[in-house]
Amino acid sequence: METILLVDDEPSILSLATLYLERENFRVLSVSDGLNALEAVAKHSPSLVVLDVMLPGVDGFEVCRRLRGAGNPVPIIMLTARDDDIDKIIGLELGADDYLTKPFNPRELTARVKAILRRAERRPDSAPLRFADLKIDPDRHEVTVNGSPLELRTQEFELLLTLASQPGRVFTREQLLEKAWGFDFYGQTRTVDVHIAQIRKKIAPSQTKIETVTGVGYKLTV
Repeated sequence: METILLVDDEPSILSLATLYLERENFRVLSVSDGLNALEAVAKHSPSLVVLDVMLPGVDGFEVCRRLRGAGNPVPIIMLTARDDDIDKIIGLELGADDYLTKPFNPRELTARVKAILRRAERRPDSAPLRFADLKIDPDRHEVTVNGSPLELRTQEFELLLTLASQPGRVFTREQLLEKAWGFDFYGQTRTVDVHIAQIRKKIAPSQTKIETVTGVGYKLTV
């Protein structure tokens, strides 16, 4: 049974999210502040963290920053009370995998949790993909440039793998959301843009690049 850690200081949100996640057979742990969140991650190694931005003491941004700084790859969905792009962009740049704006539909939360965890599963017997000096190994969940490993988070890996599945093909942002995140709804395209920017930084030494096709989307080229 996979464990989900909920981090929010609003009891009503914790109880509602717990109800819906437990219906989907997840084990749910909940805490109400950032320090306890860090301790819970260290102690219980959850499969995914749902993390509110506005927390007493250590806020959600700092929790995310500390986890990523320590090399912890646990998937993170951030909750923001404002429909404000700056909060979302900061969270994604710090290493969050996705975000939801409050108030949110608990069914949407469970759908995103399931999609991200499904994408985090390894694909057995998948042959490595090679593009010049870039190698993507789906089975090992590894990416290397000239044999040197790159540290990609789960959603960065899934996004790069999606582009690499059909090199040269232009994927729209909506297609990338559907294929790399498993979302069958639109409106979260900023998530794709921020993740593309992060991947570009990490594969910068490679001859393989991600090109922007203006007005359309992205493609992988050598």
